[in-house]
Amino acid sequence: MKRVRTTLAAASLALLAACGEPAPPATSPPQPPLETLEVGAAGAPAGRDWDGVVEAVQQADLAAQTAGRVTRVEVDVDDRVRAGQVLVRLTAVEQQAGANSARAQLRAAEAAAAEAEANYRRYASLAGDQYVSRAQVDQARAARDSAVAARDAARAQLAQAAQQADYTVVRAPFDGIVGARRVEPGEAVAPGQPLLSLHAPGALRIEVQVPQSEAGAIRAAGRARIALADGRTLQAEELVVYPSADPLTHSVGVRVGLPDVAPAPLPGSTAKVLFPIAAGDAAVITIPTSAVVQRGELSGAYVVEGERVVLRQLRLGARAGGRVEVLAGLRAGETIAADPVAAVQVLAARRATAGAADE
Repeated sequence: MKRVRTTLAAASLALLAACGEPAPPATSPPQPPLETLEVGAAGAPAGRDWDGVVEAVQQADLAAQTAGRVTRVEVDVDDRVRAGQVLVRLTAVEQQAGANSARAQLRAAEAAAAEAEANYRRYASLAGDQYVSRAQVDQARAARDSAVAARDAARAQLAQAAQQADYTVVRAPFDGIVGARRVEPGEAVAPGQPLLSLHAPGALRIEVQVPQSEAGAIRAAGRARIALADGRTLQAEELVVYPSADPLTHSVGVRVGLPDVAPAPLPGSTAKVLFPIAAGDAAVITIPTSAVVQRGELSGAYVVEGERVVLRQLRLGARAGGRVEVLAGLRAGETIAADPVAAVQVLAARRATAGAADE
């Protein structure tokens, strides 16, 4: 029965075609709905902002203070250490030999000083009975003073040699966290070569470089607001404007204190600092973060231009409150897809419809 109905339907279509009547159009698959939104430019922000770098208030780059070869590295990255804890050990053969040599020289100098002191006392006692001349007494006194000076120099050399031996054991200067490890066992190091980086958790600040023309207004304002990379906004605890400008970049450094927050931002990460100063007539374009398409390191959004849906690359700025600032790629008044997934479905449906029409 199904086959007969199919034949009759085919015959009817052929008869209609022979009579000159058009065949019914083929129905295209329904396209999913596409929700759009118009890009608007918000008013100028209440101030001007610059990007800064988060850093620990107490941090140290530990370097070698003597030459040697690394025998052991006691810690690794992200290890918590205590003040005075051993971090790196170097070979101490040359340093110990130098200390032993300086110690022997000190003993010889002490013996010479003791002998010179005894000679001077003998000459001084004989001078009272005029058994020796005044010139001989002066010579004995000069020999004693010279021997005492040589003894003091030998003591200083021993202290220096002993300090060089102590430098072969690198200890933590304060309680902190190891941020970087730059040597491995077996490496030969020279004085000044970096070994480890250490920072104390807790107190953080942000270093910002601003144009020198804005330094006065920022100093007068005396306050700032911080926008972290995860969207949190904080009020700065303190603000210090450097008294001099960089002669190469003509910028002025600003130190902004971060309050205690949990979780704390990582040292080295970026944060945006907003200063309440005149911002001019610049407008800010923001879009919902849900409308952003991320393809690897590239960011974009689907722009709706009449019947066309086009993926356009964007340059994004700070994120806050579920929205992201668009630095380049969009203009006020343009229309974008609110849901990138729905935009992809619409494009797929249109391609399917276009392919069916060509067949």
